[in-house]
Amino acid sequence: MIGRLATTTASGDPHVVPCCFALLDGILYSAVDSKPKSTQRLKRLANIEANPRTAFLVDNYEDDWTKLWWVRVDGTARLVEDHPERNVALSSLAAKYRQYIDQPPTGPVLAIDIESWASWP
Repeated sequence: MIGRLATTTASGDPHVVPCCFALLDGILYSAVDSKPKSTQRLKRLANIEANPRTAFLVDNYEDDWTKLWWVRVDGTARLVEDHPERNVALSSLAAKYRQYIDQPPTGPVLAIDIESWASWP
């Protein structure tokens, strides 16, 4: 399952990207991993430095519309510099995504301190 991180550029334009995530104690974590990228200094990181307000959406689509659902969290994002918190975040991500066991993310770790939830149905 993936989520979509929504940030805003310094000029106010929306920016949405899919990303892996883990939820732990009211904090949503994501990391810049080794999937192919032109740089580890991603636009989402610059956006968060300019404006840390974020939204994160996880949804499920199926042809059977009785199985549709979504969950969105809104919060304030920050880059995790603290090594104990970074290690907890990476362990949580590795528990969810097998690929992170073989190739632990080496890039920045993002934390969203969740302030509100919305869901449907």
